[in-house]
Amino acid sequence: MSRFDSFDIIVPASTANLGPGFDSVGMALNRHLSLTITPSEVWEVELIAGDLEGIPTDESNFIIEIAKWLADKWNEPLPPVHIGMVSNIPLARGFGSSATAIVAGIELTNQLLHLHLTDEEKVQWATLYEGHPDNVAPSIYGGLVVGHHDEEGTEIVRAGIPAIDLVALIPDYPVSTSKSRDALPETLNYAEAVKASSISNVQVAAMMRNDWTLAGRMMKKDRFHRPYRYLNIPEWKQAEEIADQLPVYGATLSGAGPIILFFTPQGTGEEMKSRIQRAFPESTIECLQPDPHGVTVKHKLTTE
Repeated sequence: MSRFDSFDIIVPASTANLGPGFDSVGMALNRHLSLTITPSEVWEVELIAGDLEGIPTDESNFIIEIAKWLADKWNEPLPPVHIGMVSNIPLARGFGSSATAIVAGIELTNQLLHLHLTDEEKVQWATLYEGHPDNVAPSIYGGLVVGHHDEEGTEIVRAGIPAIDLVALIPDYPVSTSKSRDALPETLNYAEAVKASSISNVQVAAMMRNDWTLAGRMMKKDRFHRPYRYLNIPEWKQAEEIADQLPVYGATLSGAGPIILFFTPQGTGEEMKSRIQRAFPESTIECLQPDPHGVTVKHKLTTE
């Protein structure tokens, strides 16, 4: 491994589809997928701690698949490694667990093949695989990100680190992204698309100005996915009702759900967590903050 016995890859979770910022607005969160990479004779994954039930431990592991997919673009073989995995990101709940795996796989190949990819190049590759940038880009850059992707490439605007706290209502059931997308319409008529776009534009402008009161109002007006997913997430309606009664900016679905995120003034997250927990005594409630850091790599110097 050239002067290194091992290295760590740390990838932050992300929340995406923020209100009307569907497939385009995302934010890094201070929950992480952490990998310890050591040389090995065979590919193997060790599930050390966290929400990792059912994760494959052989070459069918998604991170390894992504790593090999990228290596194929360079026509280079990857040396097998041992991957020690720790995660405090809930699976299939809306915190970008699959996106963190994509970013981790790209970073693994970047390190093993010494590609020296820039963050911009990592986002391009991750978005090419994922299809849209709102989950992967925050996990690479950190903070709040607004992005667009089409056949001509990926355009990203980094929008800083929001001065807010977040409270996550985490239901005890998973929602697959594919099934959640099945609830969405294939098309919107022109007038509806214009109205939906204007709401999204105002939300993004409000976030850029750190006006989260206005951003919260726009989240509730979303026309891209709220009308179609709202009834399938029973906690969503109650969460919005609770948000109207509390000093919070608003609440919206995280990713494809079912996690609901409350956006609160900075420094009030723990207090709001307690009050929200009383309204949802059977659900897991967690306080989070925007993560300022994207994917990071820590090399360990050999002592031999």
